[in-house]
Amino acid sequence: MTSHDLRSQLASLTTEAFRPELADIDQLSTLEIARLMNGEDAGVPGAVAAQLPRIAAAIDAVAERMARGGRLVYAGAGTAGRLGVLDASECPPTFNTDPAQVVGLIAGGPEAMVTSVEGAEDSRELARKDLDALQPTADDTVVGISASGRTPYALGAVEHARALGALTIGLACNEHSALAAAAEHGIEVVVGPELITGSTRLKAGTAQKLVLNMLSTITMIRLGKTYGNLMVDVRASNDKLRARSHRIVSLATGADDEEIEKALTESDGEVKNAILTLLADVDGPTAARLLEESGGHLRAALAHAAG
Repeated sequence: MTSHDLRSQLASLTTEAFRPELADIDQLSTLEIARLMNGEDAGVPGAVAAQLPRIAAAIDAVAERMARGGRLVYAGAGTAGRLGVLDASECPPTFNTDPAQVVGLIAGGPEAMVTSVEGAEDSRELARKDLDALQPTADDTVVGISASGRTPYALGAVEHARALGALTIGLACNEHSALAAAAEHGIEVVVGPELITGSTRLKAGTAQKLVLNMLSTITMIRLGKTYGNLMVDVRASNDKLRARSHRIVSLATGADDEEIEKALTESDGEVKNAILTLLADVDGPTAARLLEESGGHLRAALAHAAG
């Protein structure tokens, strides 16, 4: 693609549109600019709401595959890639997932999290190489993330993953995007032109973060990683999380502190197991067996224990 073609393509994108009414924004007071930004951001949830049926359908498809052992892989460049890596990195401490279960690929590799890696986002081949290193299967899901919906790295990842039989999702912030068209599930959250022309880390980035929150969180709910709205698979890796684990067991069971500490100690800090031992009045090994037989779903294990 020539530079002229690329300029023409960018000029046609909503996310790149220039807003002449904001041309004097730098002459406003700080509070006025803050009010403008806040007003812009207020429209993002509505744009996400318009895509909820598509988001829900994608989540159901992801959960079905992850229940069979599949992985969730995000692929993007720049802000989009960083948001994918962020969401993936937060799943192990929140849901006790294996670090290899939810993966974030960013064009240019880990270095690109903190600095721009020249040319990386323009390479479909780099995306294929990064994806091949994971040896994707039909049970895996690859989510291409790109505000413009045209980033070669995200497109390359989705196209290659689909050719390999994996489930594909394309998350973009422009209508009729190449990325959504390339994926089995296209999600286009159209937030409109940015306050600062083309700065898609703003509304587009916020929209992508909201959608990724839904993809991972609701998938984990479907997989039994929560009990109601409690994070019963939380990994107690520091003092705050150990205190949170205690609180979660307390909220779920109503047991006193001594009983909770005893249950957590006997279950080696596993919140689900501790709750099950208290609510079902079973020992640790029985709790572990019931959870294994129930695929890790605490409600199912409780029902099984009851009869």
